[in-house]
Amino acid sequence: MAWVYIVLAGLCEVLGVTGINKVNQKKSIGNFLFLIGGFSLSFLFLSLAMQTLPMGTAYAVWTGIGTVGSVIVGMIVYQESTDRWRILFIVMVLSAAIGLKIMT
Repeated sequence: MAWVYIVLAGLCEVLGVTGINKVNQKKSIGNFLFLIGGFSLSFLFLSLAMQTLPMGTAYAVWTGIGTVGSVIVGMIVYQESTDRWRILFIVMVLSAAIGLKIMT
């Protein structure tokens, strides 16, 4: 169940980061609630995952999912660059997260 929690934490982290972008575009109560809700749920699920997973592994996977997810959302939703170097580094981050899962 800890791995489900860490994936949920990472996905909520993506929501929180997306909320930051939304607040930067338009400051509204709804956008601030989106930002706060995403990060709050992210920390909740991270704390639940860390009851079972080692701190270093949980944190690395959580930040990896948040980083990769945020880059993908940026590419798809906000038309950010999709050049091959960016894709290569995303694959490298994912490989590291998968490696940590295999080793734990």
